[in-house]
Amino acid sequence: MMGAISPFWLYKECDLSHTSATAQGETQSLKRDFSFGSAFAFAFAFISPIVALYGIFGLAISTAGPSFWWGFLIVFGGQLLVALVFAMLVSRWPLEGSIYQWTVGLAGRGTAWFAGWIYIWTLIIAMATVALGAAGFIANLIGMTEPTGTDKALIAFVVLVVGTAINLAGRGILKVFMYASIVAEVIGSIGLGTWLLATSRVQNLSVLFDGGASVGAADGYFTLTGSFLVAMVFIGFSFVGFESAGSIAEEVREPKKNLPRAVLFSISFIAVVVMFASLAIILATPTNAADLPGYDVDPVYAVLTASLGQGIALPIEALFAIGFIASFLALQTSASRMIWALARDNALPFSASLSKLSKVQRQPVIPILITTVIGTALFLLSNVATDLYTLMVNFTSGGFYLSFLFPVLAFVIVVFRGKWKSGPFTLGKASGFVALVALVWVIFELLNIAWPRPFWGNPWLDWSVVVGTAGIVIVGALIYVSRRTRILTAETALAKLNALDNENA
Repeated sequence: MMGAISPFWLYKECDLSHTSATAQGETQSLKRDFSFGSAFAFAFAFISPIVALYGIFGLAISTAGPSFWWGFLIVFGGQLLVALVFAMLVSRWPLEGSIYQWTVGLAGRGTAWFAGWIYIWTLIIAMATVALGAAGFIANLIGMTEPTGTDKALIAFVVLVVGTAINLAGRGILKVFMYASIVAEVIGSIGLGTWLLATSRVQNLSVLFDGGASVGAADGYFTLTGSFLVAMVFIGFSFVGFESAGSIAEEVREPKKNLPRAVLFSISFIAVVVMFASLAIILATPTNAADLPGYDVDPVYAVLTASLGQGIALPIEALFAIGFIASFLALQTSASRMIWALARDNALPFSASLSKLSKVQRQPVIPILITTVIGTALFLLSNVATDLYTLMVNFTSGGFYLSFLFPVLAFVIVVFRGKWKSGPFTLGKASGFVALVALVWVIFELLNIAWPRPFWGNPWLDWSVVVGTAGIVIVGALIYVSRRTRILTAETALAKLNALDNENA
């Protein structure tokens, strides 16, 4: 039975076909309103170069100096291998729920349940974190120069409500925001980067070998507690989200062809944009950067203001706000689809309600509203607990890599057992080698992120990934025990899945 946890080596890889069913056996399908361009824009907005760069640049450069830039190449290389594995998986199983569904096909519903559970919470917490990040830019745009924690929580709540309304309005308006994000990103990242290199470059490339006043330098720059690996913790957050194209798989036309391309193009394009923009900012940073107003708080904005003048401030803030809001929308969409994917397999409490789709838009309305409720609760807590935002950022980074671990590990085992049946996109004989190296990378970066270094000066924050994961797994185990006998068996799941959506076949 797939509802029980079984070891990978005893599990027979199943053919999920490419279909969907509700927990009650009724056939319900999502609208296929997304093209390749839409899927790419969705994954692009999910990652968002502006969010990726703005979120980690200050932390990384203050930790490891300009030489942190080389970490982009390492993280991108590792994540590209993961993306190749995911492209093969989504090519065979283009099902709503991505990581959950892939793990179902490789390792059974018990193991997949925990993969989906952890990924759901990772997405929701990331969604709330991005909304709080957007609040800072919006506050400046409306004239709040020194917003309090309460102000930011209130603005984030408004973003949450408006974003929920946009998601409920349908895929048409969602696509508009995704494409608007690409325009904002191109102007805000590539455009500004090009302008900085052409008019404001004050450093040469040798600065990329400067470790700065590195944290942990006494222990060695490349040691476990040294600066470079700590910087890679932050960089790891920049290259996640490419898998999100798979979370809307049943809403994409010709998914077997379009989704692998969306996964690979999004991670590659994001990497180029983030590395180019960060290089431009580094080369435009003057040697007396520490003397720039606000550099210790916001080095990106300080350098841009010093190079381009105060008049550029509001337009930049507006572009950043658009990038953050689009990322929020993509995260909320992904989280709601993951909840719906588990619910239609009767894997969550109240699955009957959670698996229903609206009549007109055929969207999972209740899962969308659940993300809104949880996001609101997190905003309220962030206003009370000042360290909660940092804890959320920490857990989100680790949560993505832990979620990746489930399908990558299962794929390696299935491939080396000779049980893998490829979809249209395949690496052929290289599949096993690529997957094995990807597995090594995911384990390395997960341990690097979760390792309780004395970095934050607060034991709870140092152990935040471990503690957060343990809490979510314990709660999840209690829910799983109560649901495992109700989760669709292998035979029932296959019968239902084979009955629907022949256009995916």
